[in-house]
Amino acid sequence: MDLKIKKLLGLALLFVVINASAQQKRSLTHADYDGWESVSSDKISSNGEWVSFEVNPQDGDGRLEIVGHNNTGKRFVIPRGGRFSFSNDNNFGVGRIVAEKDSLKVLKLKKTKGEDMPKDSLFVIQLATGDIEKLSRVKSFATPKKDANWLAVLFEKALPIKPAKREEGDTTKVEAPEKPKKTDGTKLLVRSFDGKSVYEYDRVKSYGFSENGSHLYYVKATEDTLKNEGIFLLDLKTGVSQIIDVGKTEYLSTQFSDSGKLLAYLTTEDSLKTKKPYYDLYLYDIAKANNQKIAEKNSSGILENGMISKSGRINFSADDSQVYFGTISDYATFAYEDDTTILDDERVKLDIWGWQDAEIQPMQLKNKGREENKSYLAAYSIKDKKIIQIGDQQINSISYDTKTKHKIGIATDDSPYRREYSWNTQIGRDTYLVNLENGTKTLIQKALSGYAQLSPNGKYVYWYDNSDSAWVAYDIASKSIKNLTKSMEVNFYNEQHDSPSLPGSYGAAGWMKDDKAFLVYDKYDIWKIDPTGKEAPKNITLGEGRKQTIEFRRQKLEEEEKEGIDPALPFVLTAFHEYNKKNGFYTGDINGTKAPSSIVFSDHRYMGLNKATESDKVTVRRSTYQDYADVYATDMSMSQLTKLSQANPQQNDVNWGTVELVEYFANDGVPLQGLLFKPENFDPKKKYPMMVYFYERNSDGLHSYRAPAPSASTINIPYFVSNEYLVFVPDIKYDLGLPGPSAYNCIIPGVQSIVAKGFVDADNMAIQGQSWGGYQVAHLITRTNMFKAAGAGAPVVNMTSAYGGIRWGTGMSRMFQYEQTQSRIGGTLWEKPLYYLENSPLFYMDRVQTPVLIMHNDADGAVPWYQGIEMFMALKRLNQPAWLLQYNDEDHNLVQRKNRKDLSVRLSQFFDHYLKGAPAPLWMTEGLPAIEKGRTLKYELGDN
Repeated sequence: MDLKIKKLLGLALLFVVINASAQQKRSLTHADYDGWESVSSDKISSNGEWVSFEVNPQDGDGRLEIVGHNNTGKRFVIPRGGRFSFSNDNNFGVGRIVAEKDSLKVLKLKKTKGEDMPKDSLFVIQLATGDIEKLSRVKSFATPKKDANWLAVLFEKALPIKPAKREEGDTTKVEAPEKPKKTDGTKLLVRSFDGKSVYEYDRVKSYGFSENGSHLYYVKATEDTLKNEGIFLLDLKTGVSQIIDVGKTEYLSTQFSDSGKLLAYLTTEDSLKTKKPYYDLYLYDIAKANNQKIAEKNSSGILENGMISKSGRINFSADDSQVYFGTISDYATFAYEDDTTILDDERVKLDIWGWQDAEIQPMQLKNKGREENKSYLAAYSIKDKKIIQIGDQQINSISYDTKTKHKIGIATDDSPYRREYSWNTQIGRDTYLVNLENGTKTLIQKALSGYAQLSPNGKYVYWYDNSDSAWVAYDIASKSIKNLTKSMEVNFYNEQHDSPSLPGSYGAAGWMKDDKAFLVYDKYDIWKIDPTGKEAPKNITLGEGRKQTIEFRRQKLEEEEKEGIDPALPFVLTAFHEYNKKNGFYTGDINGTKAPSSIVFSDHRYMGLNKATESDKVTVRRSTYQDYADVYATDMSMSQLTKLSQANPQQNDVNWGTVELVEYFANDGVPLQGLLFKPENFDPKKKYPMMVYFYERNSDGLHSYRAPAPSASTINIPYFVSNEYLVFVPDIKYDLGLPGPSAYNCIIPGVQSIVAKGFVDADNMAIQGQSWGGYQVAHLITRTNMFKAAGAGAPVVNMTSAYGGIRWGTGMSRMFQYEQTQSRIGGTLWEKPLYYLENSPLFYMDRVQTPVLIMHNDADGAVPWYQGIEMFMALKRLNQPAWLLQYNDEDHNLVQRKNRKDLSVRLSQFFDHYLKGAPAPLWMTEGLPAIEKGRTLKYELGDN
C-alpha cells in the first residue's frame, strides 16, 4: 500500500478514535456532587518560596497541599489537613488534621459519644525536608501574629487509664487506677518550632500570645474543690513563668497591648452560680511585674448605676496610654421574676406590640441577646489613673481604631429615627466626633445619611451622603463640612440603580498617607481629590476607564495600611470590561501622569491576588466556566502563570459545556445581555430543550466557574447543561412600580432571541427561579404559556399580604422591601393599591396553564412561607398541576445537604418529565401521604 495512503488512513483512524473518545464523555449525575472539589485557604509564605492551600470535596475527606512557588515538583500532601500557617522564619508550618469522615460516621451509627470519638491532631512540618511531626488529641493551637516561630498546643482531656486485662486464673491483686481529679483544664504545650525550647503546663483553660511573640499568658483551672484558679505569664525569651493572679473564680477577656508591655483581663470572685456576678478589670505591667485593679463596680467615673461588662471588648490605645473596656447598666430586678412561689406553668407568656416602640416585637426578640449584652465604651488613663465613661445608654455605638495614635472615634445615635426603620431602611443617624481621652462629643451632623469613617491620619471624618449622591468630609480642625464631589461633572452614584431607594456609591480606594488626598471611584475611573480644595480633583486613570468601558479599581497589596496608601508602593489596579467581560490587572499611576497599562487582561475571571510580604512573588486565582479557579504562582509582572492546584481532574471525563455572551433588546428597546450555556457536544443542527433561569443581572459572571453541587434552591447549571439542556440566563432592568412587567419586558424577548437561532426546541422550554426569581416565575406564567413547566422557589405571589408580613430572619417588617428596595413598588399599600394588585400573580392564577413545582420551607426567614401556600392552593383549586415542596425546619435556601440532594433529584425529575418526556416519578403521580413521611422518598419512575 502506498505510504501516503497509509498515512491518510492512519490519520482517519486517529480521528475516529479521538472522536469516539469525545463522544464517550458521560453526563453529570447527582452522585458526582460529593466528590467535586474546591480550593480554599490559599496562603503564601512571607519570603514567597512556599504556597499552601486546602482541597476539599463537597462531602468527604480533603487534603492540604504545600507547594514550592518556583518548584511545583516540591509538593507535600497532608490528608485531612487544614488551618495551616507558616512560621515567621519560613522554615516550618503547622496545621490541623481532622478525623476521617467515614470513621466518624461508623462511630455515630454505633451511638458513640464524647471522649470515645476521635479528636483532631496537629502536625508540624519542616519545609526543607518534608519531615512531619504529629501530635494527637489536640483541642486548639495558636502562633503569635508577628513572630510565628512559637507554637502553643492545648490538648484534649487525657483518656482514663483502663486496668490491664488478666489471664484466666490470674489471682494477682491489681491496683485500681487512680481516679482523675476533676478540672476544666488540660495540658498546654508551648514550644519553638524547632523543638529546642519546650514548656508544659497542666490544668490550662485558656491561653494567648502577645502580638510580637514575646510572652504567652495562660489560665489554670481549679482542681477538685481547691480554689487555685490563676493566671500566669510565660516570658518566651527567658523561659520564666510567673504568677500574675490566683484565687479568683474566673479569668477572661485577657488582652495584650500591641507593644506586648501590658496585659489586661477581667476577673470575678463571685460564685459561678451567682445570678449577677460582678467583674473587676486588672492591668499588669510586664516589665515592673506590677498588677493592679483599675476598675470595678464602684469605681469613680464609671457609668452611673453601672458595672464592668463581661462581654465588652478590651484593648489598648496604640501608645499604651489607655485601656478601653465596656460597662453595662446594673441588671434590673423585678418582683414577679424573682417570686419563687409562682410555678413556671403559671407564668404569663406574651408579647405586647406597642405602636410607640422603636422596634417591633419580632425584631426586639431577635435582638434580645445583643441588647442584654450591650456594653458602653469606657477608658482608663494609665498616667492619670482615671476612668472616662465615653459611651452611655443614648450614644452607645462608638467606632475607633486602636491601631492609630489618634485618640478620637465616631459615635452615632439613631434613636430619634429608629421607629421608622420598619419601612425606611435608609434612616439617618446623629453623628458625633468623640474625644477618647476625655469623653467629649462634638456633633458633626444630625440625621447623617451614610456611614462616617475616620481618615488614617485623623484629620477628617468622611462619608458618602446618599441623599446628595456625593462624598463629604468633615474637617476636624476647622469643624467644617466639605462636599468633595459636588462640583464634579461625573456621577459617583450607581448609575444602574433601579429601585425606589437612594442609590449607593461605587466606593473609594482610600486615603493617601498624611490624608493628603482621597481616592474615589466613578463607574469606570479613579479620582484623586484634595480635601483642602487647593488642588482640583484629578482623574488619575486619565479617563481611560470610561473611554474603554473598563472598570478600574485599586488592588490592595498590603495587609495593613493604618497610615494610608503609600505612593511609593506599586499602584496596581483590577480591570473589568463592562461589555465583553474581560478581566485582569493593570499598573496605574497614583499621580495621574500616565494612563494605566495592562499587566494581564484576558477572557478569565481573576481573584484572590496574594503577595508575599518580603518578595515580589504572588499567587492568584483564575477561572472560566470550563476551568476551575485554581491557584497560580507568578510574580508582579504576571508574564507567566504556573498552576499549583489541580482540582477536579474528573471533569475531563464529563460532558461539560460552554458559555457565551448574547446580546438582545428588551421590548422597550433597551440593549441587554445574557448568558447562554450549551453542552460540550453541542450540535447546532439539533433541537435542545431549554431552561431559563434569572435573578436581576448575571452577565458579569461570564467567566465564573460553576461547580456541580446539590441545589439550595435553584437549578444547578452544569448538571442541566451536561444532561443535554440549554440554559439561558438573561439580565433584567426594572422600571419603578412595575417589577412584574419589567421581568416580562426583559426575559421574553431574550428567550425569543435564542429561539430564533434555530437550535432550541421551542415546545420544550421551562423557567425556574428562587425568591425574587420565584416571584418573577409566578408572574410570567400568568402572562404567557410559552413555557412547558416552571419552578418557583419561595415566591411572593400576593404583595398585599406579604407587605404586612415579617422577615423572621431579622424580625423586620417587610414594608421597606416594597417601598424602597427589591420589590420596587415605591409607595405604601394605601398609596399605590393598584400597583400591589397588578404586580401580584395570585390575582391572575386563573390564567396559568403551566405545571409548577413550588418550594417554600416552613422556617423561611425572608419570605413568609404562606406565600407558597397561597400559590399552591390557588392552583389546586383551579385544577392546575402543581406540587409544593416544604422542607421542615429549613430556611429560605436549603442548608442541610441531605435536603439539597433531595431537591436536586426532584428538580431534574420534574423538568425531565415535562421537557424530555421521561416517566414521572411516583412523588408526582401518587404524592407522598403523611402516613408515608420519612419512610420512602418515591423517586421511582412510573410508566409513561
